[in-house]
Amino acid sequence: MKLSDDDRRRFDQGGFVVLRGLFREAEVAPVRAAFDRLYETSQTLRTTGEHDGAFFVLHGPPAGPVVVQRVVWAGGAEPALLALSEEPRLVEPALELLGTSRCEQLLCQAHFKMPNDGVAFDWHQDIQHRDKGGDTWRDVSGRGSFVQTILLVDDMTEENGPLEFLPREAVELDGAGRLVQGGGARLDASRAVPVTGRAGDVLVFGPYAVHGSAPNHSPLPRRVLINGYAAPGANKRFYPGRGACRVLPAVHVDVGAPRTPRVA
Repeated sequence: MKLSDDDRRRFDQGGFVVLRGLFREAEVAPVRAAFDRLYETSQTLRTTGEHDGAFFVLHGPPAGPVVVQRVVWAGGAEPALLALSEEPRLVEPALELLGTSRCEQLLCQAHFKMPNDGVAFDWHQDIQHRDKGGDTWRDVSGRGSFVQTILLVDDMTEENGPLEFLPREAVELDGAGRLVQGGGARLDASRAVPVTGRAGDVLVFGPYAVHGSAPNHSPLPRRVLINGYAAPGANKRFYPGRGACRVLPAVHVDVGAPRTPRVA
């Protein structure tokens, strides 16, 4: 799938683009079922840790529902999610924006916002999570070297904690394009642009886009599947999960044979 000129312009100017209706309801339904199983597993595990090829980030009281913040490399436990993350409709736009013919998949995360669970994310850039210092990250392309896709598993509305983006002129950035932290830094949250959409829409953005989200105050879940793709040679870190940091497009043994991803 090739991005349109308008899509590319929106990405370059605003830091993100929304691809509407990229996946049909029949394709989203098994993803939703996989999220349901991950949530049920979380309630049994109850504590943060590795399980069945994935890493569950959980918190909550000793009794009652556990709050699921995210499941890292969720495709390790739910292969359907990993299969979807190598779908050309996701990988090809990422490769186009990366300017490469191959990429390293760093993320396959299930993010949960259940009704009134309090999960929220402060304003940030994803480069903060990729570059941990000490030669853990190198921008080999000069354009960020990372593209993230977010598949809406449920409808995203203004009531259920949608992702919001801040334009560059609304924040204070340093010379490297990174968000300046601290109480005196300029950040005008009143200029935030909320992203709403239907299940099956996909949001695409780069590592320097400033974004965050408020809690889900609606009666319905707001879940997303996050896949992150890096230019080859950019990442120097270890990511948890069975098969994490694999190279895409996947290597095929022969036509019609099962896919056998090469692990980086």
